[in-house]
Amino acid sequence: MPKRDQAPKTNAMRALDARKVQYTTLTYSPEIHSADEAAEALGVDPDLVYKTLVVLPESGQGRPLLVMVPGTHELDLKVLGQAVGEKKLRMASQKEAESLTGLLVGGISALALLNKNFRIFVDEGAPGHPLVYINGGQRGLNLRLASRDLLAVTGATPVPTN
Repeated sequence: MPKRDQAPKTNAMRALDARKVQYTTLTYSPEIHSADEAAEALGVDPDLVYKTLVVLPESGQGRPLLVMVPGTHELDLKVLGQAVGEKKLRMASQKEAESLTGLLVGGISALALLNKNFRIFVDEGAPGHPLVYINGGQRGLNLRLASRDLLAVTGATPVPTN
């Protein structure tokens, strides 16, 4: 059973608090690194648990992207590239993702990385869900919040991702 409201404050939570956005914290084993496993541990629909992926322009030019997609989806880099105006994209390696974000894979959150020079995108299906679950900026911590609030706070652009 997930624990609620027992996690220490993270930058993601502070970003929401500063904007007076309502959210619920949900904790689970930090050994879990995938959105699918987090959904299972939390007992929620895996289509509502979003993972945050770090994507880089293949050219090495331009800012890195944070792309929030449902844990059940595979990101199609060609579809994403067309949507964001990039010819070629590639997934960041674990080492690159952790170096660029300062967060561990399994704990990367767009909310924790506001104003950090990332272009932020979300799967186009997100606005259709009243509530979504996203990582709270550390392994073992998810935040449940209104999808409209996630988009408003992160400035994420909805795009097709698969």
